[in-house]
Amino acid sequence: MPFYCYMVECADGSFYTGWTTNPQRRVQQHNRGRGAAYTRMHGPVHLVYLESQPDRSSAQRREAALKRLSHAKKQQLIQAHPLQIQEEL
Repeated sequence: MPFYCYMVECADGSFYTGWTTNPQRRVQQHNRGRGAAYTRMHGPVHLVYLESQPDRSSAQRREAALKRLSHAKKQQLIQAHPLQIQEEL
């Protein structure tokens, strides 16, 4: 089973970071109001960053590391790794 860390950009320009096994489903959940409370308040969202991880534990550790980044650092990471959904999903 694949694991992913992801970032979505919210309607207000903020970022939400999480991990999942199915990025498309998770973004849909966020946009339907069934994701995190944060994205319910700041949605709609769109996927801006996706990174595969070897296992759940690695995904959770990477999520925590990404959450510690400043907004500017997250923007730099997103710009350095343009999302190509067709290749990742």
